[in-house]
Amino acid sequence: MPNAPGHGGKVLFSVLLGTFTVSLNNSALNLAVADLMATFDARATQVSWVVTLFMIAMGMTMPLTGYLADRFGRRPVYLLGLWGFLAGSVLGALAQSLAGIILARGLQGVAAGLMIPLSLSLIFSAYPGDQRGRASGIWGFAVMIAPAIGPSVGGLLLEVSHWRALFLMNMPFALLGLLCGYRYLPAEPANRRRRFDLPGFALITLGMGAVLFSLSRMETLADLWRVQALLPLIAGLLALWLFVRVERCARTPLLDLSLFAHRGYRLSVILACLQSIILFGCILLVPLWMQTALGFGPLTTGLVFLATALAASSCSPVAGRLIDRYPPHWCIGVGLMITLASLLGLATLTAATPVWVIGAWMGLRGLGLGCAYLPATTVGMQDLPEHSVAQASAMNNMARRLVSSLGLVALSIHHDMAVQAALHRGMPYTEASAAALHQAFLALAAIAVGCLPLAWRLGRAVTRQAPAAPGDMPSPARSPGQALNTASARRPE
Repeated sequence: MPNAPGHGGKVLFSVLLGTFTVSLNNSALNLAVADLMATFDARATQVSWVVTLFMIAMGMTMPLTGYLADRFGRRPVYLLGLWGFLAGSVLGALAQSLAGIILARGLQGVAAGLMIPLSLSLIFSAYPGDQRGRASGIWGFAVMIAPAIGPSVGGLLLEVSHWRALFLMNMPFALLGLLCGYRYLPAEPANRRRRFDLPGFALITLGMGAVLFSLSRMETLADLWRVQALLPLIAGLLALWLFVRVERCARTPLLDLSLFAHRGYRLSVILACLQSIILFGCILLVPLWMQTALGFGPLTTGLVFLATALAASSCSPVAGRLIDRYPPHWCIGVGLMITLASLLGLATLTAATPVWVIGAWMGLRGLGLGCAYLPATTVGMQDLPEHSVAQASAMNNMARRLVSSLGLVALSIHHDMAVQAALHRGMPYTEASAAALHQAFLALAAIAVGCLPLAWRLGRAVTRQAPAAPGDMPSPARSPGQALNTASARRPE
């Protein structure tokens, strides 16, 4: 059933509706901060919980995805997440207070934590191994185009309507996603005997929540030593360390850490984490430069980022086809080289740089992103057992969120310290900000250089692994029945 002709496209379309809705809503709601502050007479720190709680709730829910998918099946868990996101949208649209909106965003975060890790798993189950790159490339197109058009859609709705419209716009996509999901997503047998790992759940939830909360509160070096940020950070890191120790001894662990023994998957997670620092680092640094130092408005800044998202989304399907047909390290390596060139170009920005040049460098960065970011994740999970893809996707997402949050804090602290030091030397603010930006982009370029050998090793790992599979090795001592059983075990789909 999963690989029946035409069925894969229906599954892909159903999953795209859900993930597109989540990505579009997040990027559009970022523009409503000022409106919410004015409507509820709230401070920026209070309204920031509209974004912060979503990220924390999603990070705390993701570890559960693998267990729930195994215990109840991927289809009902994914649809439960979509129902939850729809319910959160309704609550947000009807909210009469800022607390009601924050509560609705927390529910949406829990729902997204169930949906996002299962997206690739459902797509992988609907396509054979040699077509998964193309399918994940199309999925990547939707995931990247939604943040690109989100600010434009959000700005238009805020211009002609009300902030409630940002919640209401989710409903048509969510309802259509539910209709297609119930019709096209395949039902699977559930493992009712799967036991719940309560100690592991408590530790990973506490660890992820505390670390993400602490990092979201840090903006300067002084914040690092505040008790309100330092204690949650230490407690969270300790909980994560204990989680690893507990999971190694658990009979039915919440997260199967043995997946990191797969060399291809391990390298893909490292690559994804390093590239996420580059991705979110640019999202932090470029607006900081354009709006704070040069005085550009949000619209101009948004158009610059639109170039990145459009280039990445248009390149992603092509990259997906390439990794299906050719050794993946070539595509990922080219993407990293393009990313490196764009970062070096961004490091040359000055106050005299025209906006179109900034947009051109950001568009080039989008091409590199489309060729290297999602393909690295797809390649790393292609050779995993199908039942492990949901857990693998959840662990990949959690690792990226933790590492990128640490990277953003480091970049923010460095920028503030570099600017303050330059100002003490008598340098004008614009030049001081440009010098700090130059150093930060060179640091990101160094990370891109470090990714190149990892991409080569990842490609070699996955291309070596395929011919070494037992089902492909002839053995004169094996009976026909044994050969058939081995092949079936390799290809559960």
